[in-house]
Amino acid sequence: MSDSINSPLPQKITYVVKDQLNIVGDAYGSPDNPTILFAHGGGQTRYAWGNTALALAQQGWYSIAIDARGHGDSGWHPQGDYRIETFAEDLRNIAATFNQPPVLVGASLGGLSGLIAQGESHLSVFSSIILVDVAHRHEKKGAKRIISFMCEHMEEGFANLEEAGEAIAAFLSHRSRPTDLSSLEKNLRLDSDGRYYWHWDPQFIPHANDVRRNKDFKRFTNAARSLRIPTLLVRGQMSDVVSKDIAKEFLELVSHAKFIDVQGAGHMIAGDRNDLFSDSIIDFLRSLRENS
Repeated sequence: MSDSINSPLPQKITYVVKDQLNIVGDAYGSPDNPTILFAHGGGQTRYAWGNTALALAQQGWYSIAIDARGHGDSGWHPQGDYRIETFAEDLRNIAATFNQPPVLVGASLGGLSGLIAQGESHLSVFSSIILVDVAHRHEKKGAKRIISFMCEHMEEGFANLEEAGEAIAAFLSHRSRPTDLSSLEKNLRLDSDGRYYWHWDPQFIPHANDVRRNKDFKRFTNAARSLRIPTLLVRGQMSDVVSKDIAKEFLELVSHAKFIDVQGAGHMIAGDRNDLFSDSIIDFLRSLRENS
């Protein structure tokens, strides 16, 4: 393998999508390899994937983790166009830049966007899709808990990293509290008033609430039923968003889908058990290569 593949330092990459918004990503590995595209959940950034993108690059993939519109270093839409179909269109546009359809790994919002992008297309937008604790519907209580946390500090922000760390630790109480808070700076922006704010556009929230209310339940169900590409559903065993019953429903809708329940993980699987999460993806993709 070349040094570029083994290096933990990614190459920054930018895509231009609808309304001339810039979508920023980190690319690991060689662009000559097949592509795997990582799409994070609402309120997260491309850094949510931990070491998974690098691990896949070391397995011979061109790994790209992007910031969705309105998140991280990507552009904010002036009129707040954060509809699910717009996120889906962004993914279609990015996928079309590669010589072959990429694998999509989508968590929460990223997974729903991928579900619409592929399920409502007659073409193979992706070669396969990996849905990370997201399905055709979700438990409203769990989704409400996440949106409530996002809104709780949205306007006033945080005085410092320690304050932000305390809020996150309370929300993710099943995780060990980190001693090094420097990584939080990747998910926060320091404003001119000296306070830290989440690294996403507050205009995203109304659309996130629409998703939380299962407003598009029939649309997501139809999209799931239309999937014809290899599919993997990865659920966090402790998830309060995708229950066992919802996972069972999804597997009935997508009869060819594979399923993994990650022990010791909640909704934020990649952050909770990055080792098991990465291994599950690697095993799934290896099996596809062996059977192709």
